[in-house]
Amino acid sequence: MLHTYIDTTLLALFIPTFLFVSITPGMCMTLALTLGMTIGVRRTLWMMLGELVGVGLVAVLSVLGVAALMLQYPQAFSLFKWVGGGYLFYIGVQLWMSRGKMAISHNDTEVNRSSTAQLITQGFVTAVANPKGWAFFISLLPPFISQQHPMVPQISILVALILLIELICLLLYATGGLTLSRFLQKSGNVRLMNRFAGSLMMGVGLWLALG
Repeated sequence: MLHTYIDTTLLALFIPTFLFVSITPGMCMTLALTLGMTIGVRRTLWMMLGELVGVGLVAVLSVLGVAALMLQYPQAFSLFKWVGGGYLFYIGVQLWMSRGKMAISHNDTEVNRSSTAQLITQGFVTAVANPKGWAFFISLLPPFISQQHPMVPQISILVALILLIELICLLLYATGGLTLSRFLQKSGNVRLMNRFAGSLMMGVGLWLALG
């Protein structure tokens, strides 16, 4: 039945291609690693939700050609990028100083959390405000869309696969961050962990603002 909606040969090529691209370290994966370290995998799922919504939106708009128009007017991204990047950089500074809601406390009983809305927003902004992501989808998706099959089912299947692969990769990075966090906490290096996570977060913010 699947072959009636999409070219299965193209699909077989698309899955490993996007898996390779998705698992390569980038802004979203670095953010997942950082949050996995500081707030754990379960709370990081909220960031992943925002990121997946953003990725799905970018993928669909790219196929529809809206992304090509937006890339011709990069000014449309500037404010969004700088505000989002500046906010992530500020969080990174707070982490580096072992302050703020995301910083890991020396007291294991103290739980530091950002709100659910903040986490969703971080993920969404990081996914949407990255022009390289738009350009990537413009170049990646069209070759995997066949003129011999209905457009809507093809886009739906490809976007569903994109989101599934992206979620798996985000979970891997967040779990890796949590594992690193536990190792450093056992070593008594909570401040070092906050500084490492803060440096990563500041890097993501700069990457987003200047990318």
